Amino acid sequence: MASSSVRSWRTAFLTLRDETLTSPPRTSLSSLLQHLIFSQSGTLISASPDLPPHEVMSDVMFLVELVGTSSEGEDAGTTFVHISHLIHEVSRHVSLEMNSSSWATMMTFLGKVVEFYLGKADKRKAFTGNSASLKPIMEILEILRHFSNGYGRNCLPSDTAVLVKLLLHIVTCSHDELVRSSYSSVNKQFSADTGTIIFKYSNLWETQTVALTMIGEAFSRVGSFVPVEMWQSTIEILRKVMDALASKGLPVEDHAMNRFYTSVLHCLHLVLSDPKGSFSEHVASIVAALRVFFLYGLSNRSLSVCPDRKKELGSQTLKPKFSGSAKIEHGPYRPPHLRKREIIKMQPRRVWDFQSSSDQESSGVDFTSSDSEHSDTDGSLKEVDYFRSSKARIAAMLCVQDLCQADPKLFTTYWIVLLPTSDVLQPRKYEATLMTCLLFDPVLKARLASASTLAAMLDGPSSNFLQAAEYKESSKRGSFTAFSSSLGQILMQLHTGILYLIQHETHSGLLASSFKILKLLISATPYPRMPSELLPTVISSLRMRILDGFQFKTDQTALLAIALSCLGSALSTSPPSPQVKEMLHEENSTGFVETSGDNGILLALLKFSERVANPTISFEAFQVLRVVSHNYPTIMASYWEQVSAIVYRLLRLTTLEAPNSEVSIRSLKGDFGNSVGSSGEKFITAAIKVLDECLRAISGFKGTEDLLDDKLLDTPFMSDIMRTKRISSAPSHEVDGPEVSEGDQTVYPSGSRQWTEAIEKHLPLILFHNSPMVRAASLTCFAGITSSIFFSLTKEKQDYVLSSSISAALTDEIASVRSVACRAIGVMACFPQMSYRPEILKKFIHAAEFNTHDPLVSVRITASWALANICDSLRHRANDSILEGQAADPKTDSHSIALLAECALRLTKDGDKVKSNAVRALGNLSRFVQFTSVSSIHDESVDHMGVSPTMHNIGLLPANNDSKSSHGAHTSRSIIETASLRDSFWLERMVQAFLSCVTTGNVKVQWNVCHALSNLFLNETLRLQDMVWAPSVFSILLLLLRDSSNFKIRIHAAAALAVPASRLDYGTSFTDVVQGLVHTLEGLGSDLISTPSSFKYKAALEKQLTSTTLLVLGLVSCFCHQPLRDFLVKKASFLEEWLISLCSSLENSNQRVVEASLSENKEGSMQKKEMIFGAIRALLEVYEGNHYRGIALKFENLMNRTHALS
Repeated sequence: MASSSVRSWRTAFLTLRDETLTSPPRTSLSSLLQHLIFSQSGTLISASPDLPPHEVMSDVMFLVELVGTSSEGEDAGTTFVHISHLIHEVSRHVSLEMNSSSWATMMTFLGKVVEFYLGKADKRKAFTGNSASLKPIMEILEILRHFSNGYGRNCLPSDTAVLVKLLLHIVTCSHDELVRSSYSSVNKQFSADTGTIIFKYSNLWETQTVALTMIGEAFSRVGSFVPVEMWQSTIEILRKVMDALASKGLPVEDHAMNRFYTSVLHCLHLVLSDPKGSFSEHVASIVAALRVFFLYGLSNRSLSVCPDRKKELGSQTLKPKFSGSAKIEHGPYRPPHLRKREIIKMQPRRVWDFQSSSDQESSGVDFTSSDSEHSDTDGSLKEVDYFRSSKARIAAMLCVQDLCQADPKLFTTYWIVLLPTSDVLQPRKYEATLMTCLLFDPVLKARLASASTLAAMLDGPSSNFLQAAEYKESSKRGSFTAFSSSLGQILMQLHTGILYLIQHETHSGLLASSFKILKLLISATPYPRMPSELLPTVISSLRMRILDGFQFKTDQTALLAIALSCLGSALSTSPPSPQVKEMLHEENSTGFVETSGDNGILLALLKFSERVANPTISFEAFQVLRVVSHNYPTIMASYWEQVSAIVYRLLRLTTLEAPNSEVSIRSLKGDFGNSVGSSGEKFITAAIKVLDECLRAISGFKGTEDLLDDKLLDTPFMSDIMRTKRISSAPSHEVDGPEVSEGDQTVYPSGSRQWTEAIEKHLPLILFHNSPMVRAASLTCFAGITSSIFFSLTKEKQDYVLSSSISAALTDEIASVRSVACRAIGVMACFPQMSYRPEILKKFIHAAEFNTHDPLVSVRITASWALANICDSLRHRANDSILEGQAADPKTDSHSIALLAECALRLTKDGDKVKSNAVRALGNLSRFVQFTSVSSIHDESVDHMGVSPTMHNIGLLPANNDSKSSHGAHTSRSIIETASLRDSFWLERMVQAFLSCVTTGNVKVQWNVCHALSNLFLNETLRLQDMVWAPSVFSILLLLLRDSSNFKIRIHAAAALAVPASRLDYGTSFTDVVQGLVHTLEGLGSDLISTPSSFKYKAALEKQLTSTTLLVLGLVSCFCHQPLRDFLVKKASFLEEWLISLCSSLENSNQRVVEASLSENKEGSMQKKEMIFGAIRALLEVYEGNHYRGIALKFENLMNRTHALS
């Protein structure tokens, strides 16, 4: 029988080949096919498994090519049906091996078949009404599925694109016919005998379902190699489908429609997850359609709130602690479909009232993913329905996540649509949000998908715009709600919903996701712009959850660790919250929070940190304690005894192999060995950092101590600007009280005792630890000591600190340890008293210079920073005219200064972070070094930088803080005798380095150059007007003032231009300086702020530019060069208007001073008046001397007005 069938196959196809080669053909093609192929298709199909696959493939492709090249006639429809059916049946029995050529031919043929049936409206109408008519399309889809599972798995992306193009054509034609038929209303027919809804066009839905599923599979196979054209065409078709879904209101809850929705949403997810182009024009319609699926399958079921939740809704304001009992249900997690069976015995967490409904599962082959995990025998049909529909809900949320990750900035526009602005704990059917899914969806996977999507929205750059959020009560918002207010409402609702979930959820996975969301939410929320009680509420809620514990022992460690991490984020918000400080202070004063006797959060953290047997929990507890010490230093200062004892026990346990230890080092190795080393170094380091932060808090550490007040920016106008210097490594003392005035740091009496204890007990155990991480953490403690504490220690303790730091910087073989040691040296070098100990400074210089040669840039950065601080210390020493004790050896100081200068010059050729410190070091040296013999513009030729090549002697000069002292005046005797440097070209090389760094350095380097030039101008031994490089320097400063986009650079450039004391000091550049300042002042109002961070410096720039311009204008006279006089005449109107505005501002300021009776402000106002008066007087002299009587009269009136100011 098999041989007979095989013979029939071969005979039929050989005859067909012979007949088609006959010219002219004796019989029509349709007749031939009917007689030879179609009439015995059953026999041919049964013979195909017995034939060689390549022979079957060859004959099938011959048939496809034969029909594909023929013109479409009246019998084309019948021919297409029979051939596609033959291919369909053969492909089920034989694995047809294809190549790129045969693939393209087959796709072309199948495309013609599809076009014949669905491409024309009149034929679509004839076929879409019954199932039999669409059978060829369904068979084509099955053919494509078979080919895709074979050749399609390894084909080129271009071949896959051909397949997707055909499938998209099927989707488009089916969709167009459904839209034409108004499927949402008129295509529904009610069947009275069954009581079910039957869809007239269900076969078209099935067609789209299968096609979309295959499109998704194609995208999965190609992966990241999706062709751009394929991606673009797919997103456009999907957007068209999504538009239709959004326009029809609530989706239909039916098994067939469920499969369709799932397929289109899953396909959209695969397309959006790896975008190949812009889809900004599609986002609005896609988001609108996705939102309707958040409650798909649940919209016909009433949602009710459990009693606890209703009670929660009654609270109108947030409180630090949740009202009512927050008991956690005990027992294992029960899925929603099992909870229904126990509804009488136990209170459900979510109650879903399932109304009676009956859905008829549509017939047809299901090509989508299997639903076997939800068997009809497992629970009622209604329960299975919402599990099956959860696939669509999950896919919709994944699409939202894809949109957010693809373009976070664009997606922020749709936050208001997807997130709640009110009543987050109340379920709403028709305005579902992601929080609705998270709180009320009965399927755990859907809730986890919602949590993942919320985390994606809050993570990354998309959360930055939340800093603009501001919460306003509804009574204060008015009829129009600003976007910032809407964001504030969203943040409040997110806090309410997530905190409720954390208090009541028992499933460990969802609870962990909730903690993750809360942590991201905390980092994204601008708490100073939110209700003051919000952050204390977050902390109190976390405290309750942490102290209540978690249900299962297997969850304890992981959940407690992430809860502690979340608490640390809440306590680390910046700026610190006064309300949180008050809450912690109350806890500190009583030791408890609740009358029930529950431990306060700090006492609980201390207990958690003692759990050495569980290093994960102990580590997280130490992390939170460090945060509290940093943000709320006065609170943790009172817990020093407990912290010291816990850290000491831990260090003893982990550094000494004691036989009686409760927990051996081996136990720590088990938890941490895989990631941080054999002795739990990460764990030990966390404890040391807590000790470090406590010592800084107790010592009142506020960062490195400025040795000299910066007079460069200290002018009457700049005194109006509050200049705060926030050091990230310093505890936040601002929230604890008023700022400590510079140069008068508060001495903390108890700090000396605590530091002595740490030096005697803790530090000897860790300074020479085997772990580099531990040694680095121990040396970091020295970088947090203050001068008052340091010099209150005994000499033995001081020497211990100094020798440990210097030794580590010189001898430790680990680069990170040497880097930390250099930072400690840099901090201690800034102590004012340290400048009087030249033997220590010499050791500091040696250690810092040694590490500037390190191959690692991280070491060179801290070494150069220490070097610059040492130069600042020498500048401080040179400023004192009287020394206490013996003077230093001139030769020693000369050698040290030469070493510092050479090292700094070398470092100006390093990277930007090193270069900025090198420039600062050179600036400090140039302030006090005495140039006893330098070349002038009258002496010798200049090099390529315009700098004189000769310089002879350099000594130390007392720096003078008065920037207006004369450069030509006789200077006081140097504190150290004049000495010669080895490199006689040091000054010229320094100026060259400054000019080079301006052009090659980053923003920080440039403003450090401006500051360094200010210091150089203050050196009284320079005849600035005679320096050949002076015009180049002034030109650079004017260029930075005019063109720099960074306002800090412009401020320092303006300050440097104000340093020269006389018109003579500006030399030939005076005219350029005056013109540059006036032009900059004139265009200041039109400057565009390129970065938001520059906005806070705008007022400071205006003040500094005003001060500099007034000082320079006060130097003009009628003897200036004619071009300058002409310029001042040309700008007379602008200058008059500007000076009038200054006078008006001064009058208003004087009025406020009189009302406030502030003597300091009165002095500042008088200084401003003198500066304004001096500028007007100088300008009046210019105008009178050049016989401009009209202008002179206006300025005379202005001078009288200024003189009248009291």
